[in-house]
Amino acid sequence: MAKYVTQRVLLMLMTLLIITCMCFVLIRMLPPAELPLNDIHTQVIEARREAQGYNKPYMVQFGIFLKNVITKWDWGVSDKLYFGSDVAAKFAEKLPATIFVNLYSILLSIPLGIALGIFAALKKNTWIDYSISTLTMVVISVPSFVFAFLIQYFLSYKLGWFPFLMKEGTNYLSWSMFVSMLPAVLSLSFGVIASFTRTTRAELTEVLTSEFMLLARTKGLTKTQATVRHALKNCMVVVLPAILGEFIGIMSGSLVIEKIFAVPGVGGLYLNAINGRDYPIFIMVSCFYTAVSLLAGIVIDISYGFIDPRIRMGSKK
Repeated sequence: MAKYVTQRVLLMLMTLLIITCMCFVLIRMLPPAELPLNDIHTQVIEARREAQGYNKPYMVQFGIFLKNVITKWDWGVSDKLYFGSDVAAKFAEKLPATIFVNLYSILLSIPLGIALGIFAALKKNTWIDYSISTLTMVVISVPSFVFAFLIQYFLSYKLGWFPFLMKEGTNYLSWSMFVSMLPAVLSLSFGVIASFTRTTRAELTEVLTSEFMLLARTKGLTKTQATVRHALKNCMVVVLPAILGEFIGIMSGSLVIEKIFAVPGVGGLYLNAINGRDYPIFIMVSCFYTAVSLLAGIVIDISYGFIDPRIRMGSKK
């Protein structure tokens, strides 16, 4: 197991390095963003560009960039959006909004999704199961921004329960801020609820028809006891890694949802960096999204071995 974990971590770092290098070179091939004339920050940015080797070969520039990131956590300064500001500081400023919105979404989605999946599995081949399964497929097929527009129209405009946009400020634990987050939270939750419902229902249905469940019933356990003690435990071997992956992915956010509800998070920062040609911010956020995706995959794979001791990733036997 330790060997497998080491191999996966090294592979993740190599993949991250390759993707970062590709993004960096492609960005540096574009013309640099225009700087304002006769501005004090312009001289600072031009000096930094010179220090970062903008006139040198691309791989030399990448080596300088990598050295600055590893040794000093220096991702450069903003060229356009926050002219002259430190990129890492601006990123850290935007990250909490993304984390809170996605954290609330996951805390709402996981219990609802698992509960609906269990209910559908226990009512297999009934109208309840068919209704939940059909609704799940519909929700999974519809993009999250469609739910965002429906929530804005019905809950914000028609009923007036929530504001259209997220409240400004950084007091994310206040009640008024939480209420203003709810439209974005609900928009992100529908797809996650449907995903967990489908996964839980599929796994639990298979477990309930297994031979060991029949043995448990013949030993005198009721259907409820057999389900809680044995079926759910085996079902969680697949469901729990998915939950861990969702928690790792909470930092990634949603580009479109954050833009629709004016969430001051990483997603909006990424889109603004693309539209505003702010290359240093684009590079950092791209590396961040890549790292989160790779880390979530590793955590999911490794968690199988810890949840079920019978599973040993990378073992030849």
